[in-house]
Amino acid sequence: MIDWPHLEAANAKVHAFVAFDRGAHFGRGPLDDLTLGVKANVAVRGLGWTGGMGHRRGVVADADAPVVAALRGAGMAVIGTLNMHEAALGATSDNPFFGRTINPHREGWTPGGSSGGSGAAVAAGLCDVALGTDTLGSIRIPAAYCGAYGLKPTHGAVAAEGLLFLRPEWDVIGPLAMDLGKLERVWRVMAPRSSTDAAPFARMLVLEGLGGVECQPGVLAGYARAQAAIGLVPEGLRLAGTPGTLRLSALVLAADYLRQAMGQALAAASDELRATLNAVGRHVPDMDLLRAAARQLHDALGDDGVLVMPTTPHAAFAHGMRPPSSQADFTALASVAGLPALAVPAGRDADGLPVSVQLAGPRGSEARLISLARRIEPALGGAVFPDC
Repeated sequence: MIDWPHLEAANAKVHAFVAFDRGAHFGRGPLDDLTLGVKANVAVRGLGWTGGMGHRRGVVADADAPVVAALRGAGMAVIGTLNMHEAALGATSDNPFFGRTINPHREGWTPGGSSGGSGAAVAAGLCDVALGTDTLGSIRIPAAYCGAYGLKPTHGAVAAEGLLFLRPEWDVIGPLAMDLGKLERVWRVMAPRSSTDAAPFARMLVLEGLGGVECQPGVLAGYARAQAAIGLVPEGLRLAGTPGTLRLSALVLAADYLRQAMGQALAAASDELRATLNAVGRHVPDMDLLRAAARQLHDALGDDGVLVMPTTPHAAFAHGMRPPSSQADFTALASVAGLPALAVPAGRDADGLPVSVQLAGPRGSEARLISLARRIEPALGGAVFPDC
């Protein structure tokens, strides 16, 4: 039984959900004890399918996206759609058309994005699992800021029909949760053909000098705890190009696709989105660099390596602040290579905000990443729940 009055009152504090389905109910199946929230760029029958864009107000999905249909068919109660950054191009989830989502850990702070509603919803206990989407870090960044687990699957592992794309060759749908077991159960239904091999990784890779990315002390402490818990001798990896240059080239390509996809509707976009597209459009993507980095990652990981990095270089920040340009420096790497990556909570910083470490593995290694996260969870402390 879903306690709608309580749910709506709790949501009012964080504005994670933009619409509820008051007719939602549990079905029968392996997930019939779990509730699900779905990011607003993934189709949920009978609910708005907006992608966080003002010109799509009034667009209602007439059918579930295949991944939503699979989870509903497994018994989950699909209770509503979640706020997100406009057009999925940004990482604050301060949406000019659908409102500002608040990080449950601190009033006035961002939950990240673009799947900010997804991160806030699970951290606030509004749903058991949330679906987000990830182009260059949009699942993992909110997971990091909200103290949750967030899985970016191997590209192509989950059916992408019913998703409003930002960059099709990178976009994926994945789950966020405060409980690793729930995330794993949902993952199995989302991708029933994925590998169940949970063999331990034999090698641990780390970026030499963290690729030159400056990180906050609390993030570095969590990163060190994760390496110690994994217990393998780190192998240094130096990529073609810095994480920042790779992220910028990838962002240019994503922005270019969005600009073309929106067409004349761009006139109805917010001033912020148009300004972002104009600023990013001044840069030229280095395609050779992106391809070289992707090949390096595949070659370096082989079939037995895991790349360990911070998820974000910093913890969450206040709404209204200029977002750090480095938010996606680490998350973009797995994206451009099409690799799976899991954001794992790694404690709190000195200000009490969550920090996170990211595990990236070879294609199809989601089960192995989840198994490794479970092994190091006692040392890292598990999901970071809000104090109140």
